[in-house]
Amino acid sequence: MSRGLRIDAARVLREHRAFLVVLALGVTLRGLAVLGYRPALWFWADSFAYLSSALDLRPLPSRPSGYSLFLWLLSPARDVAVVTVVQHLLGLAIACGIYAVLRRRTRLPGWAAALAAAPVLLDAHQVQLEHLIMADLLFSALVVAAVALLVWRPVPSAWLAGAALFLLGLASITRTVGLPLIVVALVLIARAGWRPVLAGAAAAAVVLGGYAVWYRSAHGSFGLGGSNVWLWSRTMTFADCSVMRPPRELAVLCPSEPRLAAPAYIWDSRSPLQRVKGEDRERLTGEFARLAILSQPLDFLRTGLHDALWAFEWERRVYPSRGWQSAYVFPRSVKPFSDKVASAGRTATELTTAYQGSSGATRVVEPYAGWLRAYQEHGFVRGPILAVILLIGLGGVVARRWSVLLPWAAAVVLLFLPPLIAAFDHRYVVPVVPLACLAAGLAVGARSAAADVHADQGRQVRRGANRAARA
Repeated sequence: MSRGLRIDAARVLREHRAFLVVLALGVTLRGLAVLGYRPALWFWADSFAYLSSALDLRPLPSRPSGYSLFLWLLSPARDVAVVTVVQHLLGLAIACGIYAVLRRRTRLPGWAAALAAAPVLLDAHQVQLEHLIMADLLFSALVVAAVALLVWRPVPSAWLAGAALFLLGLASITRTVGLPLIVVALVLIARAGWRPVLAGAAAAAVVLGGYAVWYRSAHGSFGLGGSNVWLWSRTMTFADCSVMRPPRELAVLCPSEPRLAAPAYIWDSRSPLQRVKGEDRERLTGEFARLAILSQPLDFLRTGLHDALWAFEWERRVYPSRGWQSAYVFPRSVKPFSDKVASAGRTATELTTAYQGSSGATRVVEPYAGWLRAYQEHGFVRGPILAVILLIGLGGVVARRWSVLLPWAAAVVLLFLPPLIAAFDHRYVVPVVPLACLAAGLAVGARSAAADVHADQGRQVRRGANRAARA
């Protein structure tokens, strides 16, 4: 028995050795992050808003709180470092999922499937996002898991569709940009029949409906959490009030020259938003944004698409200029927590102490942090490479391979939608990479539809025979 196990283990190692090597490198990078930046990296003030919501277990009014629920689930450990370790494990799981799907659904050899998973394992900015107390990594893991389930078999069963759409529902209460992915998934699984569609729609509805009820219990109306201010700030980069002709109540929100970057209109003291009372902001910014988009639809599309194309530049861009995007890199030093209120009337020190019993201020530990900083100078997926990966996936779409269409469409939605409705941010680009890599791998190595179905039937027959033999 032991000899048979050794032979089987040796066969597995030979078959998957390329992926195991890349996986080991990915684990090493994440180990350096855990050792070099303790206990985590923070993004002011979003990280602390999520943490505050987790401590009080209430939905935030300005954003969905799925990530806060994640932090709450991990709170018994009373250690922020546990959160980052779990997020790193989720990052590794994303890569393992890509590799597993490609080995199951394509003719790709092990080294080629490992190559498709490598960008997730070796991209420094992916590792940094995993080490950041923010919702994006959890969102990415949920979306990739859902897509992997839907392409696991040539035709998804009702059970797989239900599980996948349940995950997309969880992704949507983590970041609302997941909502259009639910629509995309339901449209694309319609070819499998009405049972998978109904199962998927019901599963997503359970998650979204349950969250909406929770939101109503806290804020008095059904919703997922979100703010019109973000869309309004996007329109401020192109809005022309001489074309829009807004009523006097909305005219106070008209932009002046010179224009600011879209996010600056939310926080900057020069923003016209500062002239609007807090209780009127949601209503007025929503009305202004709708008027701007309806009055200038081409400007709206042109501005968002122009910014989205920054994802394909060789150097990462800090909006609106070139250079390092300091919020999403491993920094040389980190400012200590200040006495400034971070969220819900509490400082960052108070919030992190309530969560883990001590301050969660980041400590930069050398030499581990320095090794990561040196690696991140070149160890990431550059824009033109991402463009090539997406073009390879597009080739599979043109060839009408359903398995390629879903991950590729999801990648495109996540790439172009945020710049259209909020602003360009490299934090929003990182989750595009695993989906694009999965689509490209499926496009290159996909079997014919008949061969794929035949292989799936063969696996089912073998599983049945194995079950019968065990019985």
